Amino acid sequence: MNGPTAGKPFRVEQTWFAEYGQGPPAVLLHPGGVDARSLQITVDGMSPYFRVYTPERRGHGRTPDVDGPMSYEAMAEDTIAFLEANVPGPVSLVGCSDGAVVALAVAMRRPDLVSRLVCVAGVFNRSGWMNGSDAGEVPDFIRQGYGELSPDGAVHFDVVMGKLDQMHATGPSYTAQDLATLPTRTLIMIGDDDEVSLEHAAAMYRALPEAELAVVPGTSHGLLVEKPELCNLLIIDFLSKAPVPTFAPIRRALDVSG
Repeated sequence: MNGPTAGKPFRVEQTWFAEYGQGPPAVLLHPGGVDARSLQITVDGMSPYFRVYTPERRGHGRTPDVDGPMSYEAMAEDTIAFLEANVPGPVSLVGCSDGAVVALAVAMRRPDLVSRLVCVAGVFNRSGWMNGSDAGEVPDFIRQGYGELSPDGAVHFDVVMGKLDQMHATGPSYTAQDLATLPTRTLIMIGDDDEVSLEHAAAMYRALPEAELAVVPGTSHGLLVEKPELCNLLIIDFLSKAPVPTFAPIRRALDVSG
């Protein structure tokens, strides 16, 4: 099949995914423009402790594109349908870059499906990107990777990139007030030299009622592969352990008293 029939809506059975390991369910959402292979080093670290699922979103990897524009909202709805059909919930949801935005959108829509949320190198509003919506020239390895797997064929790559550019120019558009309604315990992770500004990550941390913040030193937007042992340790610790009591809380002391 070379893609969905024209005019037909996306069907959850079109979503390609793999499963690894045993344990409580954890779903990993890959960055935009690439496929689940980009998260393999994270999968390898998590699969001894979790049953890890790696769905590929519409127009990415082995999942076909759909007629019409892409949006974070549509991808969130696809992911919700995938979770309901394939994964016993609620789940730990881990997303990177665009995958982090989709993960956040899923949790905002269906907090009942998400036990814990990890947003790696993602934004809640497009203003948080250091380079705005202009990602620059697409690296050759991304084009090559698309052609290796896409059921739509290598020639469809530029179509998908155009849709992603438009998506990045218009979203996401959450506000701090929107985030304040999310009850899910959330870990925000970025590199100290990330495409996401430190100020934006701090604003996200402050806005979410149950948030923790990790800035990984000496890393960029590729922090998961630049320091995989440290990143895997932080993610696994957050997903598998309860919050510890702290000696001198400030923000959390205010939360408790207020």
